[in-house]
Amino acid sequence: MLNKKIKSIYKYIGQCGLLVVSMLTMISPVQASEALPDTLRICASSDEMPYSNSEQQGFENALAQVLAESMSLPLEFVWSDKAAIFLVTEHLMKNECDVVLGVDTDDSRVATSEPYYKTGYVFVYRTDKDLDITSWKSPDIQKLKNIVIVPGSPSETMLKAVGKYESNFNYVKSLIGFKSIRNKYIRAKPTKLIGEIVSGNGDIAHLWAPEIARYVHNSDTDLQMVMSQQQYELENGDIVMQHYDQSIAVRLGDDALLQAINKGLASAQQKIKIILQKEGIPLL
Repeated sequence: MLNKKIKSIYKYIGQCGLLVVSMLTMISPVQASEALPDTLRICASSDEMPYSNSEQQGFENALAQVLAESMSLPLEFVWSDKAAIFLVTEHLMKNECDVVLGVDTDDSRVATSEPYYKTGYVFVYRTDKDLDITSWKSPDIQKLKNIVIVPGSPSETMLKAVGKYESNFNYVKSLIGFKSIRNKYIRAKPTKLIGEIVSGNGDIAHLWAPEIARYVHNSDTDLQMVMSQQQYELENGDIVMQHYDQSIAVRLGDDALLQAINKGLASAQQKIKIILQKEGIPLL
């Protein structure tokens, strides 16, 4: 009698196992991936043009729309009143959103997608300046007085490398109103930076292309934009990179979402390229 009961229990367990297997085979890959969100929640700055703003006029707003459509997910912008440099630490890592656009591909704080574009730092100057600038080693660099850069950027490192840092110190500080960056992050508005070149107050600028391309191309004054070389080797052997891959960031461990984003980027590649070209960003 006991043996019959044991056999019945084993038979029941076996039937349950078959039922579980049958149910799993009926679940689609999308359903099985519970890590995928129902909505693509993208953190973005509410006032950091040309990247984004709350009116969705930035090129990253347009890129987000294309990505969401490619992934067949509704899009939700999670707006931040802080600068974009804080999106990862203040919002993504606090689970207030799931995605951040425009992150360097090698950012170790996050998991990053396949690069969706590559660009770099550019020289910008008035065409009537009649300059011959192809790199920081160009002789005409030494003839210039006011060079527009963003403090703390690779441009500042290069300014030091070519011996123009001290003579430009006060001018560069004036671009952010002599405020102490130790106490507060101060963003130099790209419109102001390009305005310095247009007015002639600045002789040349060396800036991140995506940040200023729109204002260079929309300027009524003819401006020249020249891509920097990929990298520069300093006298001590250190390498200063000038070209960077751009990716989409998710939290470390969000593998299913990252995989879905990579598929979405691949299928939307042509639309992404059109947006970037319309923005005037030089692509590498």
